[in-house]
Parts: sequence; C-alpha cells; structure tokens
Amino acid sequence: MFGHVSEKTRKEVTSKGSGGMEVILSSLEVLMTLITSVSSQTGVFVSKGGTAVLLHLLVSSSKDPPANEELMLHIHSLLGKVGLKDRKFGVKARLNGALNVTLNLVKHNLQNYKLLLPCLQVLRVYSSNLVNAVSLGKSGALEIMFEIIGPFSKKMTSITALLCVCSSGMNARRAVDRGHLPTLLAIYQDWHRNDTRHRHVVIRKSILGCIKNLTNIKLGRKAFIDANGMRILYNTSTSDENEATEVDTENDTEYEEDETGQKTQLHRPIIIPTTPSSLGPQNRHPLREDLLTPKSDESPLELDSISISKRPEGTADPDLVCSLGRLVLDAGVNGDSVDGPQEEGGEQAVLEVPDTAALLPLHDPDLYLEMVKSTRSVPAYTEVAYPDYFGHVALNLREPILERVYGVQRTKIFQDIERLIHSSDILDKVVYDLDNQRSVFIDNGESLKFNSKFESGNLRKAVQVRKFEYDLILNSDINSNHYHQWFYFEVGNMRPGVRYRFNIINCEKSNSQFNYGMQVLMYSVQDAINGSPHWVRTGSDICYYKNHFSRSSIAAGGQKGKSYFTLTFTVTFQHKDDVCYFAYHYPYTYSMLKMHLQKLSALRTAQIYYRQDDLCETLGGNSCPLLTITAMPESSSNDHISQFKSRPVVFLSARVHPGETNSSWVMKGTLEFLMSCSPQAQSLRESYIFKIIPMLNPDGVINGNHRCSLSGEDLNRQWQSPNAELHPTIYHAKSLLQYLRATGRTPLVFCDYHGHSRKKNVFMYGCSIKETVWQTNVNTSTCELHEDLGYRTLPKLLSQMAPVFSLSSCSFVVERSKEATARVVVWREIGVQRSYTMESTLCGCDQGKYKGLQIGTSELEEMGAQFCLALLRLRRFTSPLELHNHNSHPLDTENDLIDTRSIPNITSPTTYVLEEDEPAFLEEVDYSAESNDENDPDLQDNHALPDPNSDSEFSRQDSLN
Repeated sequence: MFGHVSEKTRKEVTSKGSGGMEVILSSLEVLMTLITSVSSQTGVFVSKGGTAVLLHLLVSSSKDPPANEELMLHIHSLLGKVGLKDRKFGVKARLNGALNVTLNLVKHNLQNYKLLLPCLQVLRVYSSNLVNAVSLGKSGALEIMFEIIGPFSKKMTSITALLCVCSSGMNARRAVDRGHLPTLLAIYQDWHRNDTRHRHVVIRKSILGCIKNLTNIKLGRKAFIDANGMRILYNTSTSDENEATEVDTENDTEYEEDETGQKTQLHRPIIIPTTPSSLGPQNRHPLREDLLTPKSDESPLELDSISISKRPEGTADPDLVCSLGRLVLDAGVNGDSVDGPQEEGGEQAVLEVPDTAALLPLHDPDLYLEMVKSTRSVPAYTEVAYPDYFGHVALNLREPILERVYGVQRTKIFQDIERLIHSSDILDKVVYDLDNQRSVFIDNGESLKFNSKFESGNLRKAVQVRKFEYDLILNSDINSNHYHQWFYFEVGNMRPGVRYRFNIINCEKSNSQFNYGMQVLMYSVQDAINGSPHWVRTGSDICYYKNHFSRSSIAAGGQKGKSYFTLTFTVTFQHKDDVCYFAYHYPYTYSMLKMHLQKLSALRTAQIYYRQDDLCETLGGNSCPLLTITAMPESSSNDHISQFKSRPVVFLSARVHPGETNSSWVMKGTLEFLMSCSPQAQSLRESYIFKIIPMLNPDGVINGNHRCSLSGEDLNRQWQSPNAELHPTIYHAKSLLQYLRATGRTPLVFCDYHGHSRKKNVFMYGCSIKETVWQTNVNTSTCELHEDLGYRTLPKLLSQMAPVFSLSSCSFVVERSKEATARVVVWREIGVQRSYTMESTLCGCDQGKYKGLQIGTSELEEMGAQFCLALLRLRRFTSPLELHNHNSHPLDTENDLIDTRSIPNITSPTTYVLEEDEPAFLEEVDYSAESNDENDPDLQDNHALPDPNSDSEFSRQDSLN
C-alpha cells in the first residue's frame, strides 16, 4: 500500500495545477492513521522510500509562498514520527534542503503554536545529526529557540530542540558568546520555583541538559562560574528535600612521573614506624621513651641491639603502641652491625609483641625483618609496616557486604560542591607530600599524620580540606603516568569517636565494587598489641563516583576530557593515639612471600620433593622464585625414577598485577596444601609435578604499583614477544614453558591467578575455539571444528567443590585484546588446552555458603586448597594417553562429567556477552577477562588450534628430566 501511496503522491506533486491538494492531504491523513495505529508500519514506510517522498514534498511545497499551513502541519507531524525510525533521516533532510524550510516556518510562526510544535519536533530530530546541528546554528536556530523559550510555560519541545542544537561544540560556543547561559540559569530557576508538583521534571531536565552542553567547553564553564551557576544549581537542588533522589552516577578496574629507573640496593635502615608526635606525655613510659625513641643527636636503635619477647594474649599494655619508637635495622654495606644504645647494665631493649605463632605458623617477625634486608626498592624504603611485621590472623567472624544507605552519594557530592561555594571554609592544608619530603608541615596537633614509605605502600599526597576530612592522591605505577588503584598507607594522631572522611580523588576506573558493598581494610596497631592482629573491613558512607578533576590527555592515553573518580569513605577510630593502616585489599608483600617460602621449606619431609630456584633477576635486582613440588620417588629403581619423571606437569603463576593481592593469598593456600602431610596432598604430589612462580612481578609489588613492572608496562600483555631485558620474568617463564613443550612435557594445566575488582565470586577465563566462533557469529557450517570439552572439566569440578567459585561467571572466549596474555599465549603457542586465568573477587560472594559476605584471607586460602583438590579429581577424568602426550588432542573422556547436549545451558551469559553481574550504570563497565580497559574490545573472528610445530626457545633446563 505504501508503494501505491508514494507513487500517487509523486504524481500529485508533479501536477499541482490539477487541483490535487485535497488528495495529497487525504493521503497524508491516511499515512498518519496507519503509522499512529500500527507502530511497525513506520519501518515499512521508511524502507519503501517514504522519508524521501515527504522531504521532497516539503521542499516543493515551500517554493510557492505562502505555504499551505495544513499541508505543512501534516508533513511535519509525519516527519516527526518517521525521523525517529530512519537512521539516515538527518542526512536525507540536509541533502534535500529541508533544514532551512522547517527553520523558516518556525521563524514566521512563533505565535502559531499549532504549527510551531510539529516543526520544533522535526528540528529536534534534525539536530540529532551533529552536522545538521552546526548548520542550523549558523542559520540562527539558537536565537529563534531563545525567542520561543522563556519563563514557566509548557513549550517543552522548544527546550528539547535547543538541547539537541546545543550538542554541537560550535553552537555551544555561539550560545555562550551571546550570553545565553545566564538566561538558561534564570529559566531553570523559574521552572524549579513554579513546578511545585514536579509535573514537568522532563522539561527541567532538558534545561539542565542544555546547561551541561554549554559547560562542556572551557568558555562555558567560565561563564557558568561567573553567572554564579554553581550556587544556583546547588540551592535549587537542596531547597526541597522531597525532590531529592539518589543521583547514583555509579561507575565500575593509576599518576606519578618516573623518579628513577636505577637498581637501588637497600643500604638504608629499615624502621618500624609510629607517629611520634602523636604520643601524649601522659601515655608515655619514661624508660621506653629514652630507649626506643631516637633523639636528634643520637643514632637510631638497631635491630641487633633488640630482642623480641612475646607476651601472652590479653596481657599487653594497652598503651604499648604509644611507647613504640622507631625500630631500626642497619643492613650495613659489609654486613657489620653498629653498636646502638642499650639499657643500663648492658641489657638489650625489649619490644613486646603479641604471640601469634600458634595462629600463624608461617609468620616470624624476626625472619620477616631479615627478608626485608635483601629486598630492593626504587625509593629505598626505610620502614616496615606494622601489619607486615606483626602478621595478620584471619577473623573468625563473618563480615557482611555493606548495604549502602540510600542518598549517601547525593550527600557526598553536595559536600564536594559546598567546597566551591564556601571556599573560605576550606583549609586546603598539605599534611603529607612525597614529592616535597624536605618541607616542614606546620602541625597544630589537630591534623592526622600519614605515611606510605614502606614496602608496597602507596600514597603520594594528603590534603586536609576540613577539620576531619582529607583528600588523598595516589601514586601512579613507576615509569607510568596512570594506574591509580592500589593504596596502602598509615594514619596516626587520630581522635577516638570522631568521624573522619577520606577521599581518594584520582581513581581512574569507571566503576568499583565499592559501590556494591565492598569496604576498605584497616589494621589497628593498638588492637594488634591487645591480642587482635587483624585486617578488618571498615568504613561507612562508602561510594565511588566521577569527580570534577580532568585527566590530562597524556594520562588518559591520548583521550581528552576523561575524568578522575573519587572513592570516599568515613571511619571512626576507637583508640586514642593509635596507629592504623588502610589498604585496598589484604596486603601481601614480596618480603612476606620470601618469609613464607623459607618457612614452607622447613616443612619438607622425606616424602616431599621441594626445590626453590631463582627463575631470573628482575629489573630492580630482586630474585623471582621458581618452585618445583612433587612426591619423592619410592626408591632409586629405574621403574620408580621413570614414574617420577613421567608425571604430568601443572604450571601455576600469580601476582603479575601487583594490586591483585588476593591472588597471593590464593597461592598461599595452594602452597600450604601442597606441602601438607594430608593423604590428599600426598596423592596430589604423586600425580603431578608442580612448577610454580608465586610472584611474577616482584618489583611492582615492592614499589606499591597497581598493574605494571618497573618498565611501566603491563607484564600480562607481553607474553607474545617478551623482552629479556625489560620483561625478564615473563621471558624466562615462557622459555621454561617452551622447554617443557619441546621435551614432550607440555603442562596438562596452566593457571595464572588474578584478582577482579568489578565482579563477585571466583571464576575462570579459559580458551575455546568453538565458543569464540559462536560469540563472533561466524558461519560454523564452513568450519570443521572438532574441539574436546576438556577445558570445561576443571571449572566444573571447582563449581562443585569450592563454595566461592561461580561457573556462571566463567568465560571461554578468546578476545583480540587478550592475545598477548599468559592464558591465550600458553594455549595457542605452548598447546595447553586447559589454560586458564583464575579471577578472585576483591569484594565478596553472591552465591553459595558465603553469599552476602565479603571475602577474607581464610576464604582465599581455602580457594587455593580447593583448587588442589580439583586437580586431584581431574586426574580421574584424564586419559593415560593424554597424560603422556599433552601435544595431542584430548580424548572425549570428560563427556561423562559434562553433557555436550547441554552446552548452551552450561555456558554462562558472559561466555557470549560479557554482561555485568550488577545493576546497570550510567557508564559502560568492562567485565572482560584480565583487562582494565574501559571499553570492551572486539572479539577475534577465529583462532587456529595451537601449532605443535611452533619454534621453541628456552633458557633453562628442568633437572627432573
């Protein structure tokens, strides 16, 4: 029918002299009736070329003034509806010359509301095309719009049309230059004042949209401030509490210039810090003050002159934290110690710490300090954080995911705006600055004391903005100008019972689990001395939102206008003169790893084969440990030795991203299980040879980086072509894998432990050709894909065994942006079918027995042990042929476990579309694999099977062969 109507309309247009106007109007009425009654008919009309007919009719009818008002009314009413369905409407209108026709109609019918409203609707659709918006602006559309809009009225269409016109930067500048921004503010005030029943919120929102478009340019922001716009909008937003609604711009995931790239040996003293200025005289013990607090003219007390005594729990002096001075150890260039001050009678000073040996068998404060001596950092850290020294005992009580109070984000944003309105109330006092350490900060005893000069510490600057509020700025990764996420710092000189607000204002990720119940971690030294050495989840009024600070194009990767985000939380301290530490997640330092490995080696029995080698030396001069764990052969007979050497290899790694400390806690659970004496552990050791790199990025961990190594690069994007000088740990790890493959020892399983900042639970990313093809909608009829489902076995087993593991969150799609990651390279180049990234949440769980709880170190370590048990069960589903020939394609031996007919049901939604597992946000969130990019990358169209003939190069040999 539409084809018939269109043809008839064309004939009538070309023969106007025949008096066919009534026929044209009748045809247009029929079209309007059809389009209005059946919405699907609009698309049919567009597909038949109806848009071009209407535009041609509009232009032709306007050539013989005066135009027929009824005809113009019908045409614009139809165009207003058709234009919304035609994606090329703007281009068609511009090419047909319809823009000025409609604009002239508006100009000459300002008081004719019957015709004006349809014309404004069409202008709005025209302006959705940026080129059209610029053209209309040059033709005077802005001036016409401001003639139409005014004080409180109901001409909403003119405002929405103006909103579209102002979307162009050129038009925004034109509007600002002609002084229209104060006019918009006045109009908004009038609408807000008169719309007391909130019936026209859409109109008010459109006015705000116009103001926003104008302030997108620098000139507009200046005009906005000059017009007192901040105060106007603040007053209108807070004037009526009934109008207040949650403005959750909830968003889901790094700034410092390189200081030095040189390898620095640790020759400075290492100090256990407190905040000496926070110690009140009434809380000090004179003897300890004299012995432990170094005076300005004395050398600091050295480790060799101090003995550590352990006091039973519950008997610690409640004020002992206040009497702890700075414990200093001097590594000495030649290892020689220097005599330090001692007590009278020659006795050594005594530092009393809680006895946690029974609860922490792998922790030893003395040993930890010894490990710190050989740890090399770029800043040459001179202090040791109390939590790393005392140790952390996992809490027995559950910590539920925090339920955020409704309206808290709105309140926090208003408080931030008040700074700009009442700037005289802002202290703006710098109390900590790593870039200006020689400056003496004026202290009146009212400010908190900050410190981050210890291993894995990260805090660059602290600014006191109000009496109990502080803005905090994080360091970027070394040799990088971004990746602000990880934080770990000390706070002292607090008052108990006071609500302190902390704002980390240079976060970069567009969203965070802090918007979904995750809390920061705090460690109280006072509590530790009193027998509770715990990292605990803390903080209230927690939210994460975009702030008004803009990132430079350099820091934003060449993109202009990207904003920073603020993490804000409020803490009430319980103890006076305490020293507390805050962290993004449970810290796990490189020195802690070395201590744990030394303690684990002491657990070795005659049945355990345990060897620790140095994989390589890092850029910073630190060693990267490589562990080999298996069961000792039963005897030295040829059969037993042959069986010993023929065990399949499992290759595990962790902590390539320093800020993902949860991966180290999972690895700790794996290592402790492997070294245990349980029958399952012995059976596991007899089944596999484990090659383990527990920390792939020691330098990043030591220096408080979030994602990069000292080269300023993400090491998990260097696996395709690692450089031996810049990426030594990746280069040598890949070389070892290539060696294993070349000698017929391709690992049965490869798993890289990671942490995920924007999802809950623990889950895996694997590699599958079929699922990648399905995801990219490739025509599989032309692809001969024969892929075994063995890659699904381990995740399936984990979902049955580990309460924190979620199979529905797993994905086996190989994305283009992940081609250089460990998971994909090991799968494609080494030929490991079961190649995984295992992601552990930083927040908590939304399923299983831990549902609604924040995750702790005990749950993470449990996950590491459950991974081992799953490997033990995996042996049952693996054929002997596959165990001895890892380069061949696996047999279909896992089909009993996974029904191939139910693949669509087993496969999670994230396998096909990487969906968010949280409510929708105003901004897009990247939940893809190991990426921290803000946009989901395109998926690769296809991947070839791993090539068994790829070249191998290796730098070390395995002594087991």
